Amino acid sequence: MSAPSTDLFQPLGPGDPATVGGYRLTAVLGAGGMGKVYLSYTPGGRPIALKVIRPEFSEDPEFRRRFQQEVRAAQRVQGLYTAPVIDFDTEGSQPWLATAYVPGPSLAHAVARHGRLPQRSVLLLTVGVAEALHVIHGAGIVHRDLKPANVLLAGDGPRVIDFGIARAADATSLTGNGVSVGTPAFMAPEQASAGTVTAGTDIFALGQIVAFAAIGAPAYGEGSSHAVLYRIVHEDPDLSALPAELRPLVTRCLSRDPADRPTLTEVIQMCHDLSPVPLRQGEDWLPQAVAGSITERLRLPEPAKTPPPQPAVTPSPTEVSPQPPTQGATPYTPTGFGVAAAPTQSAPAAPAYAPPTGPPAPGAVPPGHQTPPPGHRPQPGYQTPPPGYRTPPPGYMPGYHTAPSHHPGFPPPAPRRKPKGLIIAGAVVAAVIGLAVIGSLLPDGSKDKAEGSRASAGGSASSANPSGGSQDKSGQRTDPAPASYKGIDLTANYQLMLADNPPRPASGGSSGVLYNHGDLYFYLDTLFGDMKVGTDNGRLVVLNNSQKGSLETCRAETRYTEKIGLDQLTDGSEVCVLSDAGHIAVATYRGRSGEKDPSTYITLDLTIWRNAEQPKKNR
Repeated sequence: MSAPSTDLFQPLGPGDPATVGGYRLTAVLGAGGMGKVYLSYTPGGRPIALKVIRPEFSEDPEFRRRFQQEVRAAQRVQGLYTAPVIDFDTEGSQPWLATAYVPGPSLAHAVARHGRLPQRSVLLLTVGVAEALHVIHGAGIVHRDLKPANVLLAGDGPRVIDFGIARAADATSLTGNGVSVGTPAFMAPEQASAGTVTAGTDIFALGQIVAFAAIGAPAYGEGSSHAVLYRIVHEDPDLSALPAELRPLVTRCLSRDPADRPTLTEVIQMCHDLSPVPLRQGEDWLPQAVAGSITERLRLPEPAKTPPPQPAVTPSPTEVSPQPPTQGATPYTPTGFGVAAAPTQSAPAAPAYAPPTGPPAPGAVPPGHQTPPPGHRPQPGYQTPPPGYRTPPPGYMPGYHTAPSHHPGFPPPAPRRKPKGLIIAGAVVAAVIGLAVIGSLLPDGSKDKAEGSRASAGGSASSANPSGGSQDKSGQRTDPAPASYKGIDLTANYQLMLADNPPRPASGGSSGVLYNHGDLYFYLDTLFGDMKVGTDNGRLVVLNNSQKGSLETCRAETRYTEKIGLDQLTDGSEVCVLSDAGHIAVATYRGRSGEKDPSTYITLDLTIWRNAEQPKKNR
């Protein structure tokens, strides 16, 4: 096999880490708005693509929460036309996500280098991406950023990547102030104008993908982001160069009204109807020139050299003990198409290796064995096998998270450490009690001083305002400034998160429904016609006509519930929403969709005071 192309596999630079989550990085595959992608290998030699999230995103707590939700949902996506999630860490200092490596160029790269694809390739591309979206939507995920760069062309069909990750970024401060996540040239009109995202948004992007592959350029042209977005919202696409056979399909997918777009099943059927021969994916589905790009990507660089093992080091008090795996997770499989076993893992920090000075000593671990397999969660102190470590005996399963005690050669697990926060809290409580005891033994005048010291100690233990908001220089509470949003259309069985800026209706779905962790959702039971607004993260109350919706009113209310029937609301009704995250909102009901509307939705005005209260840890 010839040497790998330096254009495809860039060497690691001075700012690139050597290891991430126990994986040794071999080369740089690319970089984007969300982070940087590296080539690495599993212990069994399978290549993987490991994306490290940019520090700007990882510092945002709302991004971390969303990222964890999306990665867990992405684990359930195991279609033939998607790149499966292999491993990840959502809670480390810099989150990362590893998927199977796909040896193929992106659609964007293939078209830029070789031009538009022939019609048969376009039809096979379309049915493959449609099938991928069917699996992705079935897991409760809307891609939100489907574009040619996120469609890879493998030898046996396309692969859709990066599904759901854009939603995690959508709520961060980096994308606030009305800025949408997504690539402007491939956004849907509703996504570009109102930020509303549904499964139909991905259908519009699929139409854009088909047009791009068949024309060799975006259907709405190129230019500045604002110009392209304006054309998407207000003008028709230029399909003059599109083959006539594909125009009905693309035109329907690019309908401005999501209700007029075809379903994924209809898209697949239309492609079969257009093909003169049965559509079957195979090694000849791409032109020869594009297939050559696949061969280039199969010439992978060798895995990074693994130095000999170092003595085990006792973890420092700042290290975090790994968490146990979530029950029901699918174990890792050596084919590279399994799902990681630990959806909330935090990989231990990689040890600082000394450069190899000679052959490994007898009994040392062979190179490559100190990197744990994906899904394996070592006990504290196991970052590096100690000298004398022996290969596990027959019958030992990699999925175990502690070595069986009856197998020789496995050191006992390190004792669990008390959480650092509890130790600090305990020290503060002990100090307060000590001051109280000392004060009781002092004369009256000195006791007053002790009381003052105790108050000072209590203030240092918790500087946060118990009512939320912030404090001015005099120590008085200052409430957060309200943020107002008008005319939000909340579709049935969709949800809003008050932390989002602006709040955007979205599906949440990891329990077979489209909402399940929303601060405010609209529920429609199609069987019985039952309609409710509710919350899974807080409380609601309908204000009386004599009450004025305000922060003070919502704080003073005590009649809270979790669901409200839509029949209790009329135009102008105000509802207080208190989220467990500490946000307070007044939702003003402005009516619901008409009988002839293609979808059922309610319209709300929202006024939100973010971080108005302390978050509730446990309800």
